[in-house]
Amino acid sequence: MKFLKLLLLVTTFIYAGFGNVKSNFLPADKAFKVTATQNGENIEAKIVIADKIHITADSLKVLITSPEKEELNIQLPKAHEHDGDMVYEKEVSFKIPLKDIYDITSDDYTLAINFSGCSDKGICYNPQSRTFKFKGNPNPTSTWDKIANALEESNPMAIVDILVHESSFFIIFLFFIMGLLLALTPCIFPMIPILSSIIVSQQSKDEESSAFKGFMLSLVYVLSMAITYTIVGVISGMLGADIQGAMQNPWVLTLFAIMFFALALSLFGYYEIQLPTSWQSKINAISDNAQGSGILGTAIMGFLSAFIIGPCVAPPLAGAVMFISQSGSPFLGGAALFAMSIGMGLPLLLVGAGAGKFMPRPGGWMTAVSQAFGVVMLGLSIFMLGKVISPETTMLLWSLLFMGTAFYMGVFNDSSARKGITKLFSLLAFIFLIYGALLFVGYLTGAKSVFAPLEKFTAPKVVSSNSTKVIEHSAKKGYSIEKLKAEVALSKKPVVVDFRKKSCASCDELERDTFPDKAVQKELERFTFITIDVTDNTKEEQELMKYYHIWGTPNIIFFDKDNNYLPEKTLSGFIDAKKFTKHLKSM
Repeated sequence: MKFLKLLLLVTTFIYAGFGNVKSNFLPADKAFKVTATQNGENIEAKIVIADKIHITADSLKVLITSPEKEELNIQLPKAHEHDGDMVYEKEVSFKIPLKDIYDITSDDYTLAINFSGCSDKGICYNPQSRTFKFKGNPNPTSTWDKIANALEESNPMAIVDILVHESSFFIIFLFFIMGLLLALTPCIFPMIPILSSIIVSQQSKDEESSAFKGFMLSLVYVLSMAITYTIVGVISGMLGADIQGAMQNPWVLTLFAIMFFALALSLFGYYEIQLPTSWQSKINAISDNAQGSGILGTAIMGFLSAFIIGPCVAPPLAGAVMFISQSGSPFLGGAALFAMSIGMGLPLLLVGAGAGKFMPRPGGWMTAVSQAFGVVMLGLSIFMLGKVISPETTMLLWSLLFMGTAFYMGVFNDSSARKGITKLFSLLAFIFLIYGALLFVGYLTGAKSVFAPLEKFTAPKVVSSNSTKVIEHSAKKGYSIEKLKAEVALSKKPVVVDFRKKSCASCDELERDTFPDKAVQKELERFTFITIDVTDNTKEEQELMKYYHIWGTPNIIFFDKDNNYLPEKTLSGFIDAKKFTKHLKSM
């Protein structure tokens, strides 16, 4: 090989020395014809290479040269071997995503394609560079759009990319905005009846409603939730702990379900949860507006609520943990998580102040309201248990709750005793009874969804032989970095790698609700699907997860058909079938 390169240099020297002799070598502009055109969301580049000429694969680079210089990391086609080197011949085509460019600059820019090539006849051309000017992003993505997209995509790496380019003050502000965006998601809705029930339960019968007291109770609630996220996030970032796994551990979820059940019985009036009398006296001496039981109960509920909405905050929480681990700044990471929690709780503060101000005067109606919120607490208890127990058992519990509520409302009582709008309660009780009965039928027939209790009767029978084949996969243990890379390299298709563990309720939700979906199954036919069980948490598994910046389960990573890891496609936490299908189609 060295002899061939020496011979090539000598030939080049001779060729240069006898420039007056007519050359049989093509000039560079004819040997390499380079084009780059914008098409949709990509720039499509092509290099047409003359006959018996090749380009060295490792010399092919794509750069932005202005307004700032930065090399782009693009996916190139596979090269082939030629005299011991990996080269391209005849033609090489590749796409440059505009997204990668717009992440660098939104202004007009110059794109450079650099490469080196040689002729089989014995000459190597000087390094070549072709430049192309393009217009900037007509719709530049603002930082706020990036935040919204990162939350929508459930991609913690995208959040980290946003953070690393910003100042400390702005990072805290960004997380506050993330919290406000999360407050607009359905996950925050369960917090409203919880907070309202706290305010109702703390109103004594001889006490005027107070906007200040309602606000203070909601503030204690939000601060308790914020402190929970801050402490858990900082510890996880420093120790590399599995924060998502811890928040979805079956034992933790069961404990919380029991606590919600206990709180429900308290709202039904079976007993009261409060601090010792001596403690209450001291607290009341400090502030006439604060009650010991209110502070304690509110703080406990704020703590529990942090775990209820855990799946929704998994991406920003994982992004903050990754940022803490990479930046080595637990104070900044903790401040960011605290700001996010306050942003999430801002609407709750408004609800608390409004509930305290506009709530009617205390009276007998408060008993009925407390009991209604007691039913809500029982529902939350079943919701938490549903992440641990089987769908059939969950169906039975929901059935008992709805039928029990109907009986509690007096579904078979004489409705003539009721007047005015209260007659509607008889209708509501009857609806609860019918729905509870349907859920019980669904339980007996093996139905798994509370929204389709009669699915065994209404689901169409599949008779077509062309139906989508279910992609079979089973979780495997004992993976290391080398083993996963080797398995990915053997695949001729893009690869999906699902990280899960036994003590992960969201992992079970993916297995039960997302992966079996027909649309998902159809898209997965284009992929190799690998499921890795990291329950044992061995040293190799820890190194594997750290290598791919994974800080818990569930996490799903992706590789393209050329075995390139795609960190920007990573999914963290639970994702429903519709979003997952859309994500797969983007690959």
